[in-house]
Amino acid sequence: MISLRTNVDSLNAQTSLKINSNFQSKTIQQLTTGYRINSSGDDAAGLAVANSYRSTITELTQGVSNGNDGISQLQIVDGGLNNISSILDRMKTLASQSASGTFTGNRTTLNQEYQQLVNEVTRQASNIKLNTGGSLNNLLNVYIGGGSSTSAGNVSVDLSGTSNAVDATSLGISTTNVLGGGVGISGNTVRMDAPGATFLSANSQSFTFNVYTTAGATTQTVTVGGSGAMTKDQVLDALNSSLSSLGVSAGLDSNGALQFSGAAAFTVSAGAPGGVSDDILSGTGTADNTANYVKNGQTTYAGVAQTLSFQTSNGSASVALLAADTLDSAIGKINSQTASSGVYAVKNSAGTGISFQGSNSFSVYASAGSGVFAAAGNNVATAPTTSTSNNASAAITAINNAIKTLGLVQGKVGAGENKLQYAITLAQSQISSFSSAESQIRDADVAAQAANLTKAQVLQQTSIAAMAQANAEPQSVLKLLQ
Repeated sequence: MISLRTNVDSLNAQTSLKINSNFQSKTIQQLTTGYRINSSGDDAAGLAVANSYRSTITELTQGVSNGNDGISQLQIVDGGLNNISSILDRMKTLASQSASGTFTGNRTTLNQEYQQLVNEVTRQASNIKLNTGGSLNNLLNVYIGGGSSTSAGNVSVDLSGTSNAVDATSLGISTTNVLGGGVGISGNTVRMDAPGATFLSANSQSFTFNVYTTAGATTQTVTVGGSGAMTKDQVLDALNSSLSSLGVSAGLDSNGALQFSGAAAFTVSAGAPGGVSDDILSGTGTADNTANYVKNGQTTYAGVAQTLSFQTSNGSASVALLAADTLDSAIGKINSQTASSGVYAVKNSAGTGISFQGSNSFSVYASAGSGVFAAAGNNVATAPTTSTSNNASAAITAINNAIKTLGLVQGKVGAGENKLQYAITLAQSQISSFSSAESQIRDADVAAQAANLTKAQVLQQTSIAAMAQANAEPQSVLKLLQ
């Protein structure tokens, strides 16, 4: 039917032209963006799945970055641990040198370097944050992602606890030294090495030291405690901070009891403990530095005229004491003549008489009695009864244990590096797989869309031509009316 009012053919051609134009537009959009899905209407279900894949890829990509950061941090720690291992080697060299009975040098000089290395271990442990309480002395969780839950996406490296800290205290070397053998307070039976034990929570403990220093004989009282519970290491640190200037060191013997050591001539007396369960001593007591040759005069010095003649391997010396000399002045006179020969006079542990000490054998001849010595005659020093190498031997044992502990920590750090690397490798594989899956859903098939573009262009041109023909149809009515 020919109609002037409604050109059905033209309407059909217009509809087809719109469809073909939309088809061409979508094809061009896919080719220019590279995506098959450019809006939710293109494929709502596919878009949801693709977005899920894309979110996982984003998570894993950052996870790979997290893992690499974790490996870098562990590598820094690893380098620090290797350096601490070298320090322990040097400490063992010093301890082995001091432990030899044929060592003729100055153990104090060895100990000065040794103590500096002890402090350096703690400093470097702090720098790599693996000291007790350090930020890396924890359970380290590195989030990689890709798991079915956040916990499954975590990679853990456990460096928590004292067993994984590498400061001197955690390694068990903070209280070691390579000085001459240590001496304990007589009668003391208190062990201080029980795990987790604390001391002096409500009381204090005092010690009076009579020591020969470069400035001469001196007496100093050291008090520790009285301000709250202290660990074994805190007690020893407090004592050593006060004793360092005297050349005396506090530590523990093989039974875990308190001992004092040093190359200096010294005697010590302990004040009465507080009488509670967390005392560091079981009672009062005294000690002489029996790592030296020792000869004590009578318990109480008597101010009478007496000449003392000293004989050592380094030479001889003579000291004339007067009746007017006090205990302090007598000690000063003796040291002025004998210190150059390696014999030193200090107050005995009671603080009322004189103790003679030296690193080598010596004898003292008294010309008359009732002064320093109760009777005239030759007084021979007693040979050392404490091994000059027991502290060094104990240090070697402690260093061996520290090396084992350090090795375990190094193993955990190395295992952590490998664990993170495996996690990164898996994450990178997952990124590739998820990216491929997303591409299958979201990306456009360029070859197919190129063909579709050709088809769309032909269809559009055909639609335009057909619409032109349809629009010309009403003109045929004029011929019917002629």
